[in-house]
Amino acid sequence: MAVKLLAYSDIASPVHRLNGVTKLLCFIIGSVTGMVIYDTRCLLALLAVSLTAFYLSKVPFKQYSFVLYLILIFSLLNQLAIFLFAPEQGTLIYGTRHELLHIAGHYSLTAEQLFYQFNVMLKYAVVVPLALLFLLTTDPSEFASSLNRIGVSYKIAYAISLTMRYIPDVQQEFVNISTAAQARGIDLSRKEKPGRRLKNAVSILFPLVLSTLERIEKVSAALELRGFGRGRRRTWYKTRPLTTTDAAVLTAAVLLSAAAFTVTFWDGSRFYNIFV
Repeated sequence: MAVKLLAYSDIASPVHRLNGVTKLLCFIIGSVTGMVIYDTRCLLALLAVSLTAFYLSKVPFKQYSFVLYLILIFSLLNQLAIFLFAPEQGTLIYGTRHELLHIAGHYSLTAEQLFYQFNVMLKYAVVVPLALLFLLTTDPSEFASSLNRIGVSYKIAYAISLTMRYIPDVQQEFVNISTAAQARGIDLSRKEKPGRRLKNAVSILFPLVLSTLERIEKVSAALELRGFGRGRRRTWYKTRPLTTTDAAVLTAAVLLSAAAFTVTFWDGSRFYNIFV
């Protein structure tokens, strides 16, 4: 596996050079802002900032493509579910009704519903790049240190760090088990029927789970033998002080969030209404 999914790679980019605390706080601020507001203008501005940061990170597309496709599928299913279970949600929010197409029964396509679901899609588009960017540009050890510096228990921070480290390890273990299985005649290629391929893939998951549990047991035993968790505090090998650039980025993130909330709630509502 030449390119590992959601694995940290040390790239010389402005985003990689930022402190882990800065990236974590920017991710939290951007995610909260993007999920709370429904102002289309602010969401588009946040999307532009999010995509610009992603472009500056220089992360290869193959490194997150599979996860991105899964998120897109989930987002489309979510859009469909919103329309099936709440086809009039847009009209309730914006207080008007402009019917574009009557489908069947009480299902009608309205401009208000399309605008509402467009805003929902924008919220995903704002938050997802920030989440992927944070995972792909932050060293797991520095991430654990960042969590601890903002008040999270170092035990929890270290557990999350280990989880992030396991992502590429589990991928490599899956490749090793899959290669061994194919050498024994278990076909996982497209030449096999879909049902048979699925059955063969499931047969690989069992040894993968066992090897993962064995790895967890070894790490737990090593931590216990070294007295991990006995002290109330600990130092970190990978921790960096905040620089002027970090301070500038954090200030810009706070100001951008404050501006978005101000514009959104200026008229007392978090929904931007283009139908009035």
